[in-house]
Amino acid sequence: MRWYEAVRELEAKNQDYVLVTVLGTRGSTPRDCGTKMVVSTSKNYQTIGGGHLEFKAIDTAKQLLLQPQSQQKIEHFPLGAKLGQCCGGHATLMFESYIKSNIDIMLFGAGHVGKALVSVLSQLPCRIHWVDSREEEFPGSLAHNVTKIVSDTPADEVASMPANAYFVIMTHNHPLDFKISEAILLRNDARYVGLIGSQTKWMRFQMRFEHKGYKPDFSLPIRCPVGLSDIPGKLPAEVAVSIAGEIISEYHIEYPDHPRQQGVGWQQLKNTHLSETIHPMTEIQDLEK
Repeated sequence: MRWYEAVRELEAKNQDYVLVTVLGTRGSTPRDCGTKMVVSTSKNYQTIGGGHLEFKAIDTAKQLLLQPQSQQKIEHFPLGAKLGQCCGGHATLMFESYIKSNIDIMLFGAGHVGKALVSVLSQLPCRIHWVDSREEEFPGSLAHNVTKIVSDTPADEVASMPANAYFVIMTHNHPLDFKISEAILLRNDARYVGLIGSQTKWMRFQMRFEHKGYKPDFSLPIRCPVGLSDIPGKLPAEVAVSIAGEIISEYHIEYPDHPRQQGVGWQQLKNTHLSETIHPMTEIQDLEK
């Protein structure tokens, strides 16, 4: 399997991976510039020449796979002095990790607002599990990060989600909304629970929870009416943007602010001793002009 075929397969399976590229060489090295290999959590694809160099490259890639976010890294390897390989040249490797999103959103309801919301959410770094009992309501094609779930018992699908999942409830049936809400609250591990509806609907739901013997704080995790209060409008697109905005605000709490500098800095590139052979970049001395 070629490296790009491996990437395509891992992307389709939504698996994390690191693309390792021989960025620069000097002297005798196992493989030429531009050679690539792919390292995943369970398997490696292609080779950058074997030996201690590849062993160290795989180890570095595995460390990157443990990190929560995608990143880039460059390392320089003197093959003789540092790795004890007889070829004795120098190789510089670039590591590009691609870490998949750990944000899982389960959306109940494929009506007008549900369709508008999926259109927005599918552009975000998340996995969407879209549930409805009416198969004919789903669009003919879906984005790669959207999974259609046709179920006669939508509330049962709640159990399939991992901890810290996001739930949005907007079915065509109020009793079903209540049943789904109850199933989510009983799990007691949701990151976000949004329920579409008015204040009146929510008051009725709260009374039903109390009538069933739940404590008053049982329903506190649910946000109803769902969405950002400062985004007005009742059109499906307006409601969808409001809900998506609330979800985006919530999941950014989990992640620290991005540093002012990301990826590989220019000083690091200058220090990698790549001035003799670089691929596919131009010579460093040309870049400095």
